[in-house]
Amino acid sequence: MSPEKMIMMANQIATFFKTQPGDGQASSVAAHINDFWEPRMRTQLLAHAEAGGDRLDPLVMQAMAEIRIPVE
Repeated sequence: MSPEKMIMMANQIATFFKTQPGDGQASSVAAHINDFWEPRMRTQLLAHAEAGGDRLDPLVMQAMAEIRIPVE
């Protein structure tokens, strides 16, 4: 997937969960990505975040601590 599309998708998830009440928005973003993104997508997102996370929503960056590293 192109980096632009991956960033857009991750940021859309963050935008949705920002509207939810409570303090667990980052955990909700991580849970959604863990549940619905295939391992290759999560690997790409993790690599992008580790490289600085250019254009990723701060909520996505917060969620990175809870996103599961795919096991090959």
